[in-house]
Amino acid sequence: MVRRRTTGVRRRDAGFSLTELIVVIAMIGIVSVLAGPQFMSYWRTSATSAAATELATAINRARQLAIAGNQPFCAEVNTSRVRYRQNSNAACSAGPIWTGTGTDANGLVTISNNMAVSGGPVVFSQLGAATLAGTFTVTNPNGGSRNVVVAASGRVSVQ
Repeated sequence: MVRRRTTGVRRRDAGFSLTELIVVIAMIGIVSVLAGPQFMSYWRTSATSAAATELATAINRARQLAIAGNQPFCAEVNTSRVRYRQNSNAACSAGPIWTGTGTDANGLVTISNNMAVSGGPVVFSQLGAATLAGTFTVTNPNGGSRNVVVAASGRVSVQ
């Protein structure tokens, strides 16, 4: 049956013409041009959300350290890095710098994607509540920002 359909087609008539290929390539180009800006916007938003989630995780770690060590802990930010202080006072201005897994020699945890972080600091009591609550802002250098909010109860959320 298939042989019968193709027996009348000459060898030079088989395949696609140059015009058909150019039309298909033009359509692919138009779709790419229209989808490009949307993809870049999605990428910026995703990168900013990922950095905000990473910051929330780093701040939650200070809360976990306070509960596990039964002592106040502070999380303070410096541009795109987070530092923990143990036995911190209420203003997060004193106390030894905590170094451990995930920190460098200076006790800093770096937030990825070159995001700028501002706000804080926040101090957690040994029960996990925030004695000094605050809001941090993660800003993408290419545009867009997200807030990381620490409630007085110690709950950390990304908004």
